[in-house]
Amino acid sequence: MADRLSDPIGRLMGLRYKSHPWHGVFIGKDAPENVVAFIEVVPTDTVKYEIDKESGFLKLDRPQKYSNVVPALYGFIPQTLCGDQVGNFCMTKSGKTGIKGDGDPMDICVLTEKTIAHGDILVDARPIGGFRMIDGNEADDKIIAVLSNDVVYSEYKDLSDLPDIVVERLKHYFLT
Repeated sequence: MADRLSDPIGRLMGLRYKSHPWHGVFIGKDAPENVVAFIEVVPTDTVKYEIDKESGFLKLDRPQKYSNVVPALYGFIPQTLCGDQVGNFCMTKSGKTGIKGDGDPMDICVLTEKTIAHGDILVDARPIGGFRMIDGNEADDKIIAVLSNDVVYSEYKDLSDLPDIVVERLKHYFLT
């Protein structure tokens, strides 16, 4: 995919047509240290949006449960897949069996002190850790990142550096 994006014809097609956020957007030249993230949901959203895998458009997935809203920008990392490799890694680390990847791109939460009003955007982010999640025998890991050059969060280099309350809010969102 990256070859097509660097091809002159491929770049010209991108000017005429919107690239599919999962397959048509470059993950970033410094991945995995720094990645591009496609943001689907922001903290002010009272509904959860999800990428339509076929069209690349955002579609309404469901209302957020109760008063639970995502505490960070939430989306996925383009050109990634939570597939067999992630499922096998999850089994190795968790000691559980029968786990497979969920078949979706890798999920990412991007922490920022800025208010970003809507999703359907690309942001540059630096991963600092993650949560291993299993949903119905499917690996559904969450990468935790900070917005590149964020005035407050860019100082954090590892998930363990974050204030406990930030980590607890993220855990609460995913466990409810």
